[in-house]
Amino acid sequence: MKIIIAGAGDVGFHLAELLAYENQDIVLIDSNQEVLDYAATHLDVMTLRGDSSSIDILEQAEVGRAKLVLAVTTSEKNNLVTAILAKKMGARQTIARVNNQEYLTDSERQLFRELGIDSLISPTLLAAEEIYRLVKECSFTDLFEFEEGKINLVGITLDEYSPLVNKQVVDIHGINTDVTLRPIAVLRGHRTIIPRGNTILRRNDHIYFITRKENIDRLINIVGKKKIRAKNVMILGGTSLGLATARRLESEYNVTLIEKDKERCKELAEQLNNSLVINGDTSNIDLLEEEGLNQMDAFIALTNNSETNIIASLTAKNHGVYKTIAQVENKEYIHISQNIGVDTMINKKLIAANNIFRFVRKGQVEAITSLHGVDAEVIEYVVHKKNQITKKPLKDLHFPTTALIGGVIRGEDTLIPDGEFQLQIDDKVIIFALPEAINKLEQLFH
Repeated sequence: MKIIIAGAGDVGFHLAELLAYENQDIVLIDSNQEVLDYAATHLDVMTLRGDSSSIDILEQAEVGRAKLVLAVTTSEKNNLVTAILAKKMGARQTIARVNNQEYLTDSERQLFRELGIDSLISPTLLAAEEIYRLVKECSFTDLFEFEEGKINLVGITLDEYSPLVNKQVVDIHGINTDVTLRPIAVLRGHRTIIPRGNTILRRNDHIYFITRKENIDRLINIVGKKKIRAKNVMILGGTSLGLATARRLESEYNVTLIEKDKERCKELAEQLNNSLVINGDTSNIDLLEEEGLNQMDAFIALTNNSETNIIASLTAKNHGVYKTIAQVENKEYIHISQNIGVDTMINKKLIAANNIFRFVRKGQVEAITSLHGVDAEVIEYVVHKKNQITKKPLKDLHFPTTALIGGVIRGEDTLIPDGEFQLQIDDKVIIFALPEAINKLEQLFH
């Protein structure tokens, strides 16, 4: 498949990095030679210097042969023009990254589809939605829903008081036989482990479980956590993400937003209905205390400075705030979040790239997500035809050792399969997979 990526920044580079496992024919376009040189030395891609909204550059990239064009530069206008031209010049599918929320209404999306842009992606809104999910379930560091919540994927850190510490994975079922759940990944430091029955769980392990929605509260008890319902939320930074997050939260929570720029505070106050906007230095801990830091259930640091966000979140943790979320620009920071005490670190560019990535997948892919700090993906495939995966039990399918089926949705039923389980047509299969397993999975489900 020929794929053209316009923009070699964080979103474009991460997409190209993910696609490198796919053996795709990738052309990466950017006007900055330095970022192209970096990409060329780290990835197996062809690079092209120039403006992606130029007809000449798109012709050089052979856009007429492209199955997919991803316009993900930092310029919204450039992305829109690139996608429109690419479609008119023969590209089969186009996706553009945008910032303007007006473009994301149903009527505007339809207008852009008529112009030739198949999908619009907003990193800011995707990140705000993820933050909302994390605040709603404060005990977890990650929460993803599949099939409208029939199956949930949750991440949780084992502290020293957890009854699961020093237990084998197989012992979890002995502790609670009436709860259907499956651990599908363990993040230990920088290492991703696919848990087997004899895997021993350790303090500070970050575990991802697949479970039914009705079992989520029970899962919290099993790992030794308390059920916390957030009520008061403090947001640090009136950035575009800070504004989008406050908008998403203010109807359900008491939101206090701290922003140091006075004029920006006025703009925020005009655009928010139920949030308290405070003008003040975001690094001033005394100010945060005066504005009720000690009474907050969740603290979300969304300034443009990653280090400020991390330090502020750690400070909030020291003041007894239960849930802390920090935005970071450097994706390498994502790996250290659980190790240093911040509950969750998010990178909106990686969230956007992972969202876009589902358009590239072969087979009947319903959904795809990546876990923070974990070098793997969770993919939802649909069994769409009779082949070897419907004729044998799972144990006989030569399933990749670096992949694990977490759950299966069959009609209205949610199933946690064992080795004797046999898939059927129309089953929706939730799979956790390390990068090297993905090609084999796509062959099985294609």
